[in-house]
Amino acid sequence: MPEQVSILQLTGVATLALATVIWVVGLVRLLRGGRGRSEAAAVRCQGDALCAMPRQRRSGPDTESVELTPQEHAAFAGLVRQFSESRP
Repeated sequence: MPEQVSILQLTGVATLALATVIWVVGLVRLLRGGRGRSEAAAVRCQGDALCAMPRQRRSGPDTESVELTPQEHAAFAGLVRQFSESRP
């Protein structure tokens, strides 16, 4: 033990090292932890690092549109003019 290092410093380093080891072991168990998975899920997740996460959708939601009547279109244009005039 070096002379210029106190017992508290050595204890702190040992505690941090132990906490790091416990964290790494827990993370590995979490990522590999699906012991009760079916064969199909195990085959599908073999290459994935995060197979517990759901897959993202490939496409977004469908867009919706509504046809406006000429009166609604004119009212909307009036609102746009009103709001654009009030902006500095």
